[in-house]
Amino acid sequence: MNVKITDTIKYIGVNDYDIDLFESQYMLEKGMAYNSYIILDEKIAVCDGVDKIAVDRWLDNLDRALDGKAPDYLIVHHLEPDHSASIDVFAEKYPEAKIVISNGAMRMFPQFSDLSTDRVIAVKEKDTLSLGEHELTFYMAPMVHWPEVMVSFDSKDGVLFSADAFGKFGTVDADEGWSCEARRYYFNIVGKYGKQVQALLAKAALLDIKFICPLHGPILSDTIDEVISLYKTWSAYEPENRGVFIAAASIHGNTLEAAEKMKEILEKKGCPRVAFADLSRDDIAECVEDGFRHSVLLCMASSYDGGVFAPMSDYLHHLEHKAFQNRTVALVENTSWAPSAIRTMKAEFEKMKDITVLDKTVSIKTRLTEQNIKELEELADEIIKHV
Repeated sequence: MNVKITDTIKYIGVNDYDIDLFESQYMLEKGMAYNSYIILDEKIAVCDGVDKIAVDRWLDNLDRALDGKAPDYLIVHHLEPDHSASIDVFAEKYPEAKIVISNGAMRMFPQFSDLSTDRVIAVKEKDTLSLGEHELTFYMAPMVHWPEVMVSFDSKDGVLFSADAFGKFGTVDADEGWSCEARRYYFNIVGKYGKQVQALLAKAALLDIKFICPLHGPILSDTIDEVISLYKTWSAYEPENRGVFIAAASIHGNTLEAAEKMKEILEKKGCPRVAFADLSRDDIAECVEDGFRHSVLLCMASSYDGGVFAPMSDYLHHLEHKAFQNRTVALVENTSWAPSAIRTMKAEFEKMKDITVLDKTVSIKTRLTEQNIKELEELADEIIKHV
C-alpha cells in the first residue's frame, strides 16, 4: 500500500485485516495498521518498520516506493516488536543503510536486533538529520508509552512522525471516525502516562504541524486541532463528557436488572449522558475507556466470596493500573447474606488518586424491591449533583 502524503513523503505501511487481538489483549473488529513512511530526497529515510506478520508485504511496498534506489536510513521511533521486527531484515537487504534510534534506545537495542551498533546512529533531543531539502528534528518522548520513544518533525512539509502518540485501533482504511477507537487506544495503551503526554504536547505546540503520521491508524491533517484538544483533555485526566458510566457485574441477572433501572432513573432525571456496560460480557478495554470518558463512575456489583464479583474486581484492577483518577464514584452492591461488595470496591478506589466516593450507597438483597428503587432514586439525585 503506497499512499502519497506530500510530493516526497509516502505511506508504505501494512493493514492487517485478520488480526483479532492487539498485544494479545485488545479486541479488534477492524484489524490493525502497522504504519511506515518513506521520505524521498537526496538521502532516503524510511520511518519505522512493521510487525513480523507484515514484513513481506512491507518490503514489497518499500521496493515499489524506492523504484530501484536504496535507502540511507531506517528511523526507528519506537522499539516495540510491532515496529522493530523488520529491522534486521531491512539491514540485511540494504547493507549500507544506517539505523537511527534515540539515545535512550541504545541499551535496549540488542533485545530487538542482532545488528552491530556500528550500523546505529543514536540521537538526542533536538538533534537533526538532513536528507537534502528535508531536515528532521528529533524530540524525545519518554514513556509515551515506552522509555525510549522519540518523535521527529520534518520542517519542510510540516510532518510530525509521532510514534504511538495519536494512534488508534483499526486499519488505515477502516470506515469509522478517529475518536472512538483512538480513545480506547489512548486510555489502554498510553493513558497511564498523562504527564509525559503533556510534555510531548508542549513540544508539539511549538511546531507548525500540517500532518501527523502515527504508527497506528490514519494520517491526520484536517482534524489536528481537534485531536490535540482531545489529547490535552485525556492527558490531564479530565472527563471528556459530563455524565455517568454504569459498570455492572451481575451473577444471576438481578444486579443487571438494577443497573438497567438506574440507567432509566438517571435519564428521566435529565442526566446529560448515561452509558452502560455489562462487565461480564463487554470489552474490558472499552469499559476502561468509558470510565475515563465520563465525570461519574457508578459501579454496581454482586458480593462474592467475601469480596466483589470477579468481573468487577478485574475492572477495578484495570482502572488502577491505568492511573484512573480525578473522578466521582458511586457504589451499589447486591448481596444475599454477607454484604461485601461496597466495602471491597471502596477499598480499591482508595488506592487511586483524587477519587471522591459518595457516602450514599445502596445495598440490594438479592431482588430489587420498591424500597431499593427509592434508594436508587436518592442516589441518582446525589450523582447528578456531581455530574
